[in-house]
Amino acid sequence: MSNPLFISLADDSWQRAHYALIMAASALSLGRPVTLFAGGRSVLAFTHQWENLTGVISDTILSEQKVATFVELRDACLELGGVFLACETGLALANLAPEDLINGAEAAGMVRFLAETGENSIIVV
Repeated sequence: MSNPLFISLADDSWQRAHYALIMAASALSLGRPVTLFAGGRSVLAFTHQWENLTGVISDTILSEQKVATFVELRDACLELGGVFLACETGLALANLAPEDLINGAEAAGMVRFLAETGENSIIVV
């Protein structure tokens, strides 16, 4: 099995979240296991309210430009077995609850993310 990839989203930037999804989808397509952890208000990326991220470029515009959309990338990651963890503290900061997460994403704490990461590196985006 390939080395797993662990990505942590650190803020509510749409650009960073979109880039993290591109990285995750690419790694998953190569057979690497991927876990994405959304901290703080980046948890919005794992909800139907993802358009509340800062600096959003709409999926309509991306589609017109022949660029993978946010939802396409997010869905592809989940379909390829990516793990989406939304920080419990981040959910509270964003006034969200675990029920607000998309199917396939789950609420978890930093301790779980670090435990699953083990001695592997974390890419912070």
